[in-house]
Amino acid sequence: MTLPHRSPPALSSPSPASLFSPLPGVPSPGASSGEGGARGRRCPDRPHITELLLSAFAGHRNTGLPLGPLTLLAGASGSGKTSALRAYEALARLGGGAELGEAFPAPDACVPERARADAQGRRGFRIGCTADGPEGPVRLEVAVQAEPTLRIAGERLTADGTVLLESALRDPRGRTVQAAWHTAGTAPVTRGPLPDDRLGTALLPLRVAGRTPGERRVLAAAEQMVVALRSVFACDPRPDGMRDAVPTGTGRLLGDCGNVADVLWRTHTECAIRYGLLVSAVRAGCAGPVTGLLAEPCGDGLVRALLDRGDGTRTALGRLGEGELRYVALALVLLTGPGVLEVDASGEVPAALQTLTVLADGLDRGMDPLQRAELLRLAARMCERGHIRLVGAVSDASWAAGVDGVTVVHLNRD
Repeated sequence: MTLPHRSPPALSSPSPASLFSPLPGVPSPGASSGEGGARGRRCPDRPHITELLLSAFAGHRNTGLPLGPLTLLAGASGSGKTSALRAYEALARLGGGAELGEAFPAPDACVPERARADAQGRRGFRIGCTADGPEGPVRLEVAVQAEPTLRIAGERLTADGTVLLESALRDPRGRTVQAAWHTAGTAPVTRGPLPDDRLGTALLPLRVAGRTPGERRVLAAAEQMVVALRSVFACDPRPDGMRDAVPTGTGRLLGDCGNVADVLWRTHTECAIRYGLLVSAVRAGCAGPVTGLLAEPCGDGLVRALLDRGDGTRTALGRLGEGELRYVALALVLLTGPGVLEVDASGEVPAALQTLTVLADGLDRGMDPLQRAELLRLAARMCERGHIRLVGAVSDASWAAGVDGVTVVHLNRD
């Protein structure tokens, strides 16, 4: 795609109309793309993200990425797969209440390369998403000023054609945005300031009393969006870190999977059924016989992971190839859950109403055809159950043809 030689419209004017004018190629709320609200259709019980909106972010412009239970983002190097996953992860952090600087540690890299600064020297980016659930499709759009100061310049939450929350930066010298949320009482909206370093949608339960049906609708939509965004596990296994013995710790798997031995030390006896599924998956993707996957202490408070070969031989995980190590780590991720993975789950919502979303960069990196096919089949089985979703980046998705339940989104490098 070609980036226009102009700055993002979200930062050229503080008015809500200019911040969130209709985007070419991105359906507006209430359009025939399925954003017609909850009426006339069966709404899912578990809130989940169905679309990632990259209106002006890094190399993306006016881009909408549909997301199914199992989605592969396919494209050559430089097509924007990693930046799309980075945007999703940042939204998840904002939904969990993180400050803007935590969600975007390198905001300059998020600004479209050819975006010019306005008269005040401001540049920024725009992202968003659509969350489906009991309230029907709800859309969130966020405009972020990256230069000269990182801050939220505007935000909009909509459902079924109704604007539920809208905010805009009115005073560049202040540290707040002016917000208005749907009330539908004696006054149609309520206005008030919100901090410019956090997502307003995540703060609404602290500001909206819920006295009117309109306010309760706002709270329900905001909760659905926040629950859909949270419980995200960004994962990119690093084989070098998996080869060494590691100290025992929390037993919660990190994004680079370097502490896989600690996780196995904690969990291999917790659930016999899940452990059996993991061993079966490892057996399908690793060379030689496999009857077990375990960890053992090796002195000084360290543990190492091993494959049990069934004849008295145990192979240290460090002896496996890179493709095997990545395969083992990703199989472990798919067969565990928020209690094992280092994720920010919503403690206020029952686990039965939450969905874990795994973001896997380089999903098939280093794997041979058998390993990636087995991993995809495992992912399809797990995602079909509804409690887990996967968005993986791959250079080519032709090998995924014929696997039911896979959504392939092709990204082109311009």
